[in-house]
Amino acid sequence: MENSQIALSTLTPGFADPVHDTQAVFRTLLDALSRPGTVGVVENVLPAVRATRADLAAFAALLALCDYATPVWLAQTDTALGSALRFHTGAPLVNDPAEAAFAYIHDAATLPPLETFALGAAESPEQAVTLLIRVDALTGGAPILLSGPGIQHTGTIAPVGLPEHFWRERAALAPLFPCGVDCYFVCGDTLIGLPRTTQAKVN
Repeated sequence: MENSQIALSTLTPGFADPVHDTQAVFRTLLDALSRPGTVGVVENVLPAVRATRADLAAFAALLALCDYATPVWLAQTDTALGSALRFHTGAPLVNDPAEAAFAYIHDAATLPPLETFALGAAESPEQAVTLLIRVDALTGGAPILLSGPGIQHTGTIAPVGLPEHFWRERAALAPLFPCGVDCYFVCGDTLIGLPRTTQAKVN
């Protein structure tokens, strides 16, 4: 169990201007989710040197989205990230991915089956999980054809590093709409949003 006493000298800093920076990052996240397939960039809102392994976009997204009422599951142990989230957001960390409102997967290859996570219910689909998945790159992988709301005609993404089962399991969740999962693929200071409303076909 982690020491409950957080040493401020070693704590990963959060936003320099919490109100302004949170709003800026939230707008980036919202735009990425409303325009699936487009690449969003998280501006320089965090110190360059961070103790946590999380990419800038992932850490900034968690800081902007999480609060005391949003349980977070970290697929890979990251003591610095856990301490920073608890201190800056008050978000509780959970050991069971099914309890998470947000989940961060630093190593995409270890992504558990999507049915492991909370999918929401017909009367409360907003209680489904949002996944932040770190990928090796947002381009250069197998092309994925996207269609649906927010996309004019079709779009294509090609993230690198996702396990093969991801797209198959995601397609299997489609009949459960409005339940499902929303995703962000993060890499460095960039990200792509993939809401549950988007249809994805492996080319």
